[in-house]
Amino acid sequence: MSVTHLIESPTKADGAELWRIARDSAKLDLNSPYAYMLWCRDFAETSVVAREDGKAVGFVTGYRRAEEPDVGFVWQVAVDASQRGKGLAGTLLDALYTRLVADGVRYLETTITPDNEASIRLFTSFAKRWNATVETSVLFGGDEFPEAGHLAEELYRIGPLSVRKDPGE
Repeated sequence: MSVTHLIESPTKADGAELWRIARDSAKLDLNSPYAYMLWCRDFAETSVVAREDGKAVGFVTGYRRAEEPDVGFVWQVAVDASQRGKGLAGTLLDALYTRLVADGVRYLETTITPDNEASIRLFTSFAKRWNATVETSVLFGGDEFPEAGHLAEELYRIGPLSVRKDPGE
């Protein structure tokens, strides 16, 4: 049985739930609850939330780079434990970038640590679905972080992206 989620821009009221989902992921660098609340207010047009029965069950937060307005940067992707393994993260990315590409975005950028195989799979499969290339480079070396042992953050640049005629393409 397939579950249909409502996917839309987050509102200020979603900030606390996004923080909870991020915290419970045990994978993401957790920001303060206040940061998620501000994100939902200030970057709602470049972010999406999935709802099931009115409750937030996944999200993608992102922003457009001021220096490169044709680049949409994905900050975080998280899915509630109850929804994992159902393809929701990819559905969220597709929904967000369908909207952003229609508004002039041509590239998705994100950073991933080399040990995060799930994120690497998520973004490389996104590139395949969108018939786009993936370029990688080190954006921040592990030694640039203030805490010891942080792995490098590798920049994934995916594009060029164009409007897809059919969501299944």
